[in-house]
Amino acid sequence: MSRPRPEPVHVVQKRRDAALRALVHGVPYVEFLGIEFDRRGDELTALLPFSDKLIGNPMLPAIHGGVTAAFLETSAIIELGWSILWDQIESGQVDPEELTPGQLPQFPKTIGFTVDYLRSGLPRTAYARARVVRSGRRYASVHVEAWQDKRDRLFAQATGHFLMPMFDE
Repeated sequence: MSRPRPEPVHVVQKRRDAALRALVHGVPYVEFLGIEFDRRGDELTALLPFSDKLIGNPMLPAIHGGVTAAFLETSAIIELGWSILWDQIESGQVDPEELTPGQLPQFPKTIGFTVDYLRSGLPRTAYARARVVRSGRRYASVHVEAWQDKRDRLFAQATGHFLMPMFDE
């Protein structure tokens, strides 16, 4: 008895990219800020391309603290949503072709979010990577780090605590 052939890699990648696109573009604020996500396997890196509208202090100039916090929180929520969606896509529970902004799984809700501003965000592209520290049925904790030119020279980091969406069992 032979095993079924695995799906071609390009089909799997297309399905995963469609799911990520639906997840990210389902949030209008992500669109407004211009946040993008680069996917490598199941790992996401958030990108915040520089734009003049992001500047809070034109004298420095520096990225607004609220924009920095929003970028970090968005990165955390998308990472957490992606980790949930990844398992559902891989198991076949969710068809990425059916994911539209109205059909997206519920996002986790922020309980608390603490940002450490380590230095000014310069007028250039920023990057962030979130790591799920703990994810249970009701609660999740995520740590996010943001940098610009050098990965080991962070300009901000954050820890978020989230209430997980309730799924029918």
